[in-house]
Amino acid sequence: MTDEHGAGRRTADDLVRLLTDGDPAGAEELLAGIPTIRDLVFVGAGLTSIARTEARRLPPAQRAQANTRQLRLGFLRDANREDPEGLRGWLQRSAEEVLLIRSQLAVADRFAG
Repeated sequence: MTDEHGAGRRTADDLVRLLTDGDPAGAEELLAGIPTIRDLVFVGAGLTSIARTEARRLPPAQRAQANTRQLRLGFLRDANREDPEGLRGWLQRSAEEVLLIRSQLAVADRFAG
């Protein structure tokens, strides 16, 4: 993993942590501090990796829904490819997707016993 990949993944983890802790202002501040489109995309790669890895543990129907949401997030990314503010919105939604997957996993785990 290159330094850029590692930095993107760490920032992705930080973003998810801030949202998990109920700190949307901190998440916005973190996103505002990402200076370049390249850096934004590396953070997005980190979020995508987290979401896809965790979604693999979902029940089949929820996993299919998560895959569809990932495709839609890809469309959002592509539509904003030259717009840093648009990419920050994509990152926000991608981090929220991770939180949704985690909440679905928690429910599935409760029902699995």
